[in-house]
Amino acid sequence: MTPTQPDTDALLAQVAQGQAHARSLLLLRHRDRLRRLVACRLDRRLAARVDPSDVVQEVLAEADRKLERFLQDRPLPFYPWLRQLALEQLLTLRRRHVRARKRTVTREEPDILALPEESAVELAERLATSATSPTQAALRAELRQRVHQALARLSEVDREVLILRHLEQLSVAQTAEVLGIRDSAVCVRHYRALQRIRDFLQEKNGGAS
Repeated sequence: MTPTQPDTDALLAQVAQGQAHARSLLLLRHRDRLRRLVACRLDRRLAARVDPSDVVQEVLAEADRKLERFLQDRPLPFYPWLRQLALEQLLTLRRRHVRARKRTVTREEPDILALPEESAVELAERLATSATSPTQAALRAELRQRVHQALARLSEVDREVLILRHLEQLSVAQTAEVLGIRDSAVCVRHYRALQRIRDFLQEKNGGAS
């Protein structure tokens, strides 16, 4: 955001005054953030039929339809409200496209990270990359697998902090807003989660020696 661009609260105030241009800016402001969310949460079995950009467009259209009600009730800060609409849309899409299968999604693949497997692997890869220097491909694959195992041992909130920070690429303040906790709590949970992953890796390395 440049100094000449109004922030979300200012845009909401302008929308409440009936300024149509502010309404468009408000929705477009969060498009890229929503696309990162959809891209990392979208069930990969739907990838051939569902484009993340189309999902985001549907979410923004729904937000536009519901904006007056949001301004009246203010159930959440604006982006967490948008994000909730996006997650509900993804859930609807998954139910619609997999309901004909004999086995449920939960039975087919335990979703320990509430993420598609590819996104879980991507998160593990990013954390492994940040924790170590580049290594040979075989060692890197083994490290990624260990990080994936370590992620499964974290609390749901700590995992979510890592997902929001490293996959959705939210700031500390944005992560705190989504989770409804203080900025300081996000920092503590982020540091603690990374430390637990490092401890797990050291434990594994020690056990192998």
